[in-house]
Amino acid sequence: MNIFPILFLIAAIVLVFAFFASYIRLFAKSNPIADVFEKETAALSYPRRRFPMEKTDILPMVIITLAYAVIAFWGLGDKKAPESFCRFAEKGRYTVIELPEETPISRVMYYSGLYTGNYFLQFSLDGENYTDESTMEQKYSDIFKWHEAKLNNISKPVKFIRIISDNCLEMGELCLYDWTGRPIPPSAMKYDAGCAPLFDEQDKVPNEETYMNSAYFDEIYHVRTADEHIRGIRPYENTHPPLGKLIISVGIRIFGLNPFGWRFMGVLFGILMLPPFYIFIKNLFGSTAISACGTLIFAFDFMHFVQTRIATIDTYGVIFIILMYFFMYRYITAPRYDPFMKKRQEVLPLFMSGLCFGLGAASKWTAIYGGAGLAVIWILFRIARGRELVLSGHKKEHRKELAANIFQCFAFFIVIPGIIYYASYYPYGKAEGLSGFSMYFDKDYAKIVLDNQISMFKYHSGVTASHPYSSRWYQWIVDGRPILYFLRSYPDNIKSAFAAFLNPLVCWGGLLAIFAMAWKTVRFRDEKAMFILLGYFAQLVPWMFITRITFEYHYFPCLIFLVLALCHVFNSFRLRDTGWKKKVYGATAACLLLFIAFYPVLTGVPVPRSYTDLLAWIPGAWPF
Repeated sequence: MNIFPILFLIAAIVLVFAFFASYIRLFAKSNPIADVFEKETAALSYPRRRFPMEKTDILPMVIITLAYAVIAFWGLGDKKAPESFCRFAEKGRYTVIELPEETPISRVMYYSGLYTGNYFLQFSLDGENYTDESTMEQKYSDIFKWHEAKLNNISKPVKFIRIISDNCLEMGELCLYDWTGRPIPPSAMKYDAGCAPLFDEQDKVPNEETYMNSAYFDEIYHVRTADEHIRGIRPYENTHPPLGKLIISVGIRIFGLNPFGWRFMGVLFGILMLPPFYIFIKNLFGSTAISACGTLIFAFDFMHFVQTRIATIDTYGVIFIILMYFFMYRYITAPRYDPFMKKRQEVLPLFMSGLCFGLGAASKWTAIYGGAGLAVIWILFRIARGRELVLSGHKKEHRKELAANIFQCFAFFIVIPGIIYYASYYPYGKAEGLSGFSMYFDKDYAKIVLDNQISMFKYHSGVTASHPYSSRWYQWIVDGRPILYFLRSYPDNIKSAFAAFLNPLVCWGGLLAIFAMAWKTVRFRDEKAMFILLGYFAQLVPWMFITRITFEYHYFPCLIFLVLALCHVFNSFRLRDTGWKKKVYGATAACLLLFIAFYPVLTGVPVPRSYTDLLAWIPGAWPF
């Protein structure tokens, strides 16, 4: 047994607890300056202080964003893949390929397109009598991937090759290898004009299938759906709202139906998260140093890096969750004057929060969980705000403000999100033959939307499937079971693998920071700690009651609040400890060093197995 991973694990845990032990000691003595910042009101109320951005914030924010962009786009995926497809329009449709001479076929590579079924590969010497040599599968999990057919006999001479489909299928490319292992040039073969797309992109044929040239994990669903939306085909995957897949389709339209194209928008949105996240931290704590450290930790966290580089919809939910909490914070900290009619500057952030909630909900239902957190924050704000107005003799203004605010929230968080959500189903209506703006008023369109909500709910409440890398919420909070996305072994004990999980320092340190937020809320009446705490539990608590199969990537939205909680801890050091920079910068540097160390198991870069074994800190649980 290799003892080094266990030693690394112990060292990391010791460092995290040592950091928080020094944090606890900060409060052994009273610090009047710090107490002013941490206790804004005598009673638990709502955050009132919003620190502005400064000119000195621009440079670190831009540098962090650009650095992440370069690293995230590097090695994202191939920019080429077959994009013309041979369509086998019905069961029994076939094509025949004639070779220039009799030769044994040693290998057959093919690229799968839309639809599911099987191809039957047959060989013949005379073009009349064929024998079955392979069943080439195209399962729902095989879409937009390279495959190698399993041949019954690689030494058998062949002159004619026939491929028969058992369903309506599409194949993007076919490559035949002779007995020496060299591709047979299409110019030397004879075939029907209808199957020309099988041989028109031979330069895109790889040596083997990898994550760089093929779809993996849930890309097989979401990329397929994005392509179906582009082509006006009824989507196969309908277990999530459409907006996330529509965003993915933008990258495909720009760069083509290839791994880089279908992953581009995820990376772009991962990049776009960073500036508002930086501003969010600055508004909360007013420190350029902490804003930079927090944004660095978030940007290069393992989960953020891996999830934004895969063509799934979680990234889009997360960015809108960040934005809707950011704008809600700006709303509750907006300057307030009396009487009510002077406070028009409050409306825009509330509108933006509702708009982002609607966009998030139309991308993935996890954003709706975040909306519940916003509702609690708003209710607490209204209670405290109403008390202030009444006690200050503005009871009439309170009634007017409350009535107007309720109306605004109804419009911004129900009507507008409802319109966005309803409108996002446009490609569903298009696939059913509806078109134009008038489709939104068609009863058939309304039925499509309603039926899909029922279908989604039944799916998510009734899933009974199992998965070797599934996990529960209590495992997520301690990085107990990462989800392995890719695994490939090579000669000389070389391995390529990557998984989705949090940086262990962020995961474990963030969890302790969440406990600190609970303590600060009770002990100091710290409204900012309460705000962070509500956001975290809004994203986590619903998963405690969900019995369907779940994975660690479902913890991705909680990463937002784990990092904000860590920044709150950093800020306490800044206010109470003259040596705070060593601690804060040291913690940030440790997180970045772990990102560098774990980079191979976040990207699939082939490395010796002995190295990945060192990274498996929890034997049997960390699978890379």
